[in-house]
Amino acid sequence: MYQTIVSADTLNQHLNRDDWVIFDCRFNLMDTAAGFAAYQQGHIPGAHYLHLDNDLSSAITTDSGRHPLPAPEKLAHVLELAGVSSQTQVVVYDDCGGAMAARAWWLLRWLGHDAVAVLDGGYPVWLQNYVSSTDLPKTAVADFEPVHHDRMNLSAEQLLKELNGSDTLLVDARAEERFLGKAEPIDPIAGHVPGAVNRPLTDNLDNGQFKSAGQLKTEWLELLRGLESKSVVHMCGSGVTACHNQLAMEIAGLGGSRLYAGSWSEWIRDTSRPVAKG
Repeated sequence: MYQTIVSADTLNQHLNRDDWVIFDCRFNLMDTAAGFAAYQQGHIPGAHYLHLDNDLSSAITTDSGRHPLPAPEKLAHVLELAGVSSQTQVVVYDDCGGAMAARAWWLLRWLGHDAVAVLDGGYPVWLQNYVSSTDLPKTAVADFEPVHHDRMNLSAEQLLKELNGSDTLLVDARAEERFLGKAEPIDPIAGHVPGAVNRPLTDNLDNGQFKSAGQLKTEWLELLRGLESKSVVHMCGSGVTACHNQLAMEIAGLGGSRLYAGSWSEWIRDTSRPVAKG
């Protein structure tokens, strides 16, 4: 069972197994149709497509972030239609170092399915040695029973309460210029949650693939500064790329961290919540 990342070679060895299901998670925040268009032009053979807005998120509300968590039953139904059961090894991939696929990885774990891994290096690494396909995958309906793990995610109110303590480390996965409030290309307010530290998701990668477990552990322990890994809460712009940092911690053997899924785009919906810059 693969629970963090899997190599292209390993995936190719299991490509035709009925108990392995692959999901293409390519997505562009600035062009929401681009991911599916790319999928139609070519994808890993047998892969199904998961759309960030339609499958991996629910509708935006007046007080939510840009990518609210999907209804568990709705996502479970999508997984069932792709043949995912409790015995299935799921592999998810994208073309941006796992930034989008990590959201699907987190969501399956949130629904109690631990046998899910991100393809290390994603579609670009796959294409270096293996072929693509334009064929649609076969339908193989399975029975997927979600086990919803609420403790993996915090609400804004829970986060605000925890930040008043001394043992919660909030880690923001956005690019440094967005964290500092120097630039904000997506959300209406720039800055970060006071007390948060910045670890851009790109710091987890080396040439588009995850750094070694040892190197990631060294870097994350330096960031933790003696705190336990379960004290970490991850956030980003909308709860998508934050999952990349949690995945990196899991690769490093530092489990138990949590997610603030609403993230910055939800935080700033309430003007009473504090904002910091610099």
